[in-house]
Amino acid sequence: MLKCIVVSGPAKFEALAFKDDLYTSIKKVAALGYDTVELAIRDPNLVDAQSIKELVEQLNLPVVAIGTGQAYGEEGLSFTDLDPSIRAKAIQRIKDQVQFAAKFGAKVIIGLIRGKVQPGVEVKQAEEWLVSALQECADYAQPFGVTLVVEPINRYETNLINTVAETIEIIKRTSRTNLQVLFDTFHANIEESSILDSIREVAPYLGHFHVADSNRWAPGCGHLDFPSILDVLKEVGYSGAVSAEILPKPDPDSSARLTIEYMKRLGL
Repeated sequence: MLKCIVVSGPAKFEALAFKDDLYTSIKKVAALGYDTVELAIRDPNLVDAQSIKELVEQLNLPVVAIGTGQAYGEEGLSFTDLDPSIRAKAIQRIKDQVQFAAKFGAKVIIGLIRGKVQPGVEVKQAEEWLVSALQECADYAQPFGVTLVVEPINRYETNLINTVAETIEIIKRTSRTNLQVLFDTFHANIEESSILDSIREVAPYLGHFHVADSNRWAPGCGHLDFPSILDVLKEVGYSGAVSAEILPKPDPDSSARLTIEYMKRLGL
């Protein structure tokens, strides 16, 4: 498994260790000894993909995934908005993210951009919009060799697709092979009856793994049993990135340092 952390340019989303200058953050991640990096990008058309690619290649720091949630949080784009023009913009944004991700051999995360079940909309309708959007995006991504990873997110952030079981069911409904699941320990701690059992359940679909402790601080700063979590990841044969999506507490540099020190103690 690979040590990884999420970084971003300036963003409103709180659970980011580094969210100032993207280039400076990438250099910090490399200097700390992470194996890979995950980039949270609101709009890939506003960043210089080539200069980022040159930097990560120079640092030998592969980009494993592209986060897309800021398009929802800062622009309100989602697959399940009442306005069809907004749904279309959300789909186009993911297509743009696919082109960006393909330059790095990275996966594209479908998190909050899937949206919510809006007032006055039936769950069935919201799910149909979601399935249709996922199918269109997955079909677009397939020739680029890009996989989309769908993230179960806790009930306090969305009322659409909260658990591993619900996410697997949605993926099955798409009938697309380049759709997988992103498992996040912070969300799972809220929604799953057993984190360890849910990892075993999701194993055939597991494409990416986020870690944050129970308080969304660095792993080791809360009450989650990460030694057992890593044991189960090894048990199911997961060999991808273990990516920290954490609050910058007590401060950004310390959060990233605490994370990698803890990962190393666990044998990553």
